[in-house]
Amino acid sequence: MRRRSEGRAARRGARTIGMRMMLPLAAMFLAQPVMAHADTFKAGAAKVDITPEGEKLPQNFLGVLDRVHVRAIVVENGKDRGAMVTVDVGGIPTPIWERVSAKAAKELNIPVENLLMTATHTHSVPWGWSVGYEEQVYEALEEAAAALQPARMSNGTGVSYINTNRNIIDPVTKRWWEGPNYDGPSDKTVAVVNFETLTGEPIAVYYNYAVHPVVTGNLDMISGDIPGAASKYIEDSLGGDVVAVNSYGAAGDQNPIFFQQTYDLRAIRIADYAARGEDISNAMPPGGQGMDRNNPRVAMLMEQQKQMNLTFGQMLGEEVLHVLRSGLSRPETDVKVEGAAMTVMCPGRKRLNQGRAGYAGEYEDADPIGVRLSLLRLGDTAIGGVNSEMFTMIAQRFKAESPLKNSILVALTNGSSGSGYIPNDAAYGQYTFEVISSRLKPGCAESAIVNGMLDLIEETN
Repeated sequence: MRRRSEGRAARRGARTIGMRMMLPLAAMFLAQPVMAHADTFKAGAAKVDITPEGEKLPQNFLGVLDRVHVRAIVVENGKDRGAMVTVDVGGIPTPIWERVSAKAAKELNIPVENLLMTATHTHSVPWGWSVGYEEQVYEALEEAAAALQPARMSNGTGVSYINTNRNIIDPVTKRWWEGPNYDGPSDKTVAVVNFETLTGEPIAVYYNYAVHPVVTGNLDMISGDIPGAASKYIEDSLGGDVVAVNSYGAAGDQNPIFFQQTYDLRAIRIADYAARGEDISNAMPPGGQGMDRNNPRVAMLMEQQKQMNLTFGQMLGEEVLHVLRSGLSRPETDVKVEGAAMTVMCPGRKRLNQGRAGYAGEYEDADPIGVRLSLLRLGDTAIGGVNSEMFTMIAQRFKAESPLKNSILVALTNGSSGSGYIPNDAAYGQYTFEVISSRLKPGCAESAIVNGMLDLIEETN
């Protein structure tokens, strides 16, 4: 491992803005009591319904498949407070994060730097929807802070095989397209951070996995998709007021492994549009718009999507429960907690041509783009947040190079960078839709994110 001064010097070029912050968190597991210190960690959790209904339901949505929520964990170590919040939305606009974090700092003593606010990235909530959940995010934080109690923390990892790389060479066109690439890079890790009382009763679970929540997107119904189904399954299993907080991993190139219904529906829709004289084969409209829902095959495929969503949620939830039962580290109540953040800048580009995938993009130079990096350090656990979507190899490189065994990378956290997808360097040679739509030039973001995170870990040593 490089010395701190050498490592920081080697990475200085990628880092432009840095700020140090302090942060708290709690600790737990195992059935035997633990002697409490004067500065015993505390944890509290809350869940608030944000399901848009009535006038808040946009006209293109046909109803509610399952309810969506804000889930929050607030922690305190006797000196400082911190929070991890996840919202069942596609993404969190930066102004919403700024307003909520400022209010939480002023009224709940949770410093802005100590708050991680993450989107699950469900594709089944109105894009750009802001009315109806900003106040509920603060409400969840407020309720979680009011529920603080002495706690202990433990962590562990498991594996789940419900994801796969989603970029393939189409066997017919011989061009890049979307499909299950079982041989492509993918991370099956399920990371779990557990919070419980000093006598072993569960309070909350924070878990991380990399899969796109897109199973229910064609239904045009409100849904938390896989993260919502998984969290509900965990909460129902553990009982009481336990809150299971999902965090969206580096899933920029990761789809559910069984996704055939969506591909079949896409083929039907392309054929329907072609019959009307419009070619959408390389430029798909959103959701299920344009589909004949009276077509028996369309109805069957959509019903199967509902079933698959529950299946994926149960499978991911079962792995989290498996880790809680037998894969956790020794619980601790004396955990060093710190935080840090910075913004890294990378050259930008503007795309000049069109087409979803399969062809090279044409670009002109654009303004540099800032990517915000956040880090919560909980003893030997590092939770890194990035305000964009990343490819899996960026997270895998970070975890491989991190000096901390327990390292997690969370996407779509603390606002939006405006970068679009962030591919790893090697992926820029592929004409996938994520790569050609990225607003970042190749050769910067992967190292800027990884080295920036390593700098933040060094700052919290």
